[in-house]
Amino acid sequence: MKGIDLAPFFKEFKELKGIDRATLMSVLEDVFRTQLAKTYGTAENCDVIINTDKGDLQIWRNREIVETVEDPNLQISKAEVDALEPGNDFELGEEYSEEVPMESFGRRAILNLKQNLQGRIMDIDKANLFNYYKDKIGEIVVGEVYQVWKKEVLIRDESDNELVLPKTEQIPGDFFRKGDSVKAVVIKVELKNNTPIIVLSRTASVFLERLFEQEVPEIFDGLITIKKIVRIPGERAKVAVESYDDRIDPVGACVGVKGSRIHGIVRELRNENIDVINWTSNTQLLIQRALAPAKTSASNIKIVEAEDKAYIYMDSDQVSLAIGKGGSNIKLASTLVNMEIEIFRDVQGDEGEDVLLSSFADEIDEWVITALRNIGCDTAKNVLALSDEDIMERADLEQETVEEVKRILAAEFEDETQKEEETEGNEVEEEKEEGKEGEQI
Repeated sequence: MKGIDLAPFFKEFKELKGIDRATLMSVLEDVFRTQLAKTYGTAENCDVIINTDKGDLQIWRNREIVETVEDPNLQISKAEVDALEPGNDFELGEEYSEEVPMESFGRRAILNLKQNLQGRIMDIDKANLFNYYKDKIGEIVVGEVYQVWKKEVLIRDESDNELVLPKTEQIPGDFFRKGDSVKAVVIKVELKNNTPIIVLSRTASVFLERLFEQEVPEIFDGLITIKKIVRIPGERAKVAVESYDDRIDPVGACVGVKGSRIHGIVRELRNENIDVINWTSNTQLLIQRALAPAKTSASNIKIVEAEDKAYIYMDSDQVSLAIGKGGSNIKLASTLVNMEIEIFRDVQGDEGEDVLLSSFADEIDEWVITALRNIGCDTAKNVLALSDEDIMERADLEQETVEEVKRILAAEFEDETQKEEETEGNEVEEEKEEGKEGEQI
């Protein structure tokens, strides 16, 4: 057909867009029928014949032969048929088929056809992309960094589709350059202005779960089950695993020989600390394991189910381990067991009397007490035992604040010491008086 070369157009969308032949032919026919309806008022009496391999397209318009034409879109006169095909043997009432040349649409209509056709194909391509990634939510994809912006990174997959990795879904410490290979999990697929937006994440718990499936065959095969994952991206994660086969050690299988399996995951997560623990339905035992690397005994754990709280008494050297940097360990443990955990230092008898920081609420701001408790200092002596520099760095407090807190706490013990000295002095004086009375007698 003259006026438009469809062969390159067919080839482009069949090869690059991956649209099947039946869909392409259906779209083409629909687009041309729409244009025929605009031109002739109806397209019901037209046949659209398409050959996508050769790029051929024929349109035949079928009209009834009549003596007097009432509707030129559906009827044609016998005289006009005789003029078009002299010596024909058509009779009244028969159907006459006439090929519609592309030129009859006009230049503007042909351009409109191309635009509509391209728009329809693009819509199909977008729908295919949306459906493809909709089915891949929760799965890992690997792409190449195409553009780096302040709030997000644009990534292209192997089919040149654009994926988005927002800053909020990046691990602290992630740094990307154009051309870098990125591994992430699909967490969301949405349509924005009829354009599919595929959002990736490296901070989601499911990303860590998929990494374990890739590195640990027993998890992929279903021999080991990941019961729960909690994580603070870039800092620490806790993975509770369970095996239904007594012959398989779930923790050992996940870690691998000399950490061979878990090291690859740690590197991918920018050296995020990963604690793999055995899952159990025993809440006390689960809390013990969740607080790793800190150690405590079940007898020191008091669970109040009505309040969803667990009170734990630990040795002095284990408190800071249980709380972790910035309270990260205790936060993750609480989330893992779905219970609020409060830790108290188990003060030994030879350590003397100590005072809880909460007792100083009238002198020290609540946010300062909270910051100190987050680094494992829940009593006055805990704070006084640390250097100013250590408290400033770990609790993120100003030097003046630390000095003022220590002054208040130290004053408490100075008052007690003074009282003890005064009591001892009074007792000595009384003994001396009694001695003098004895000598006089």
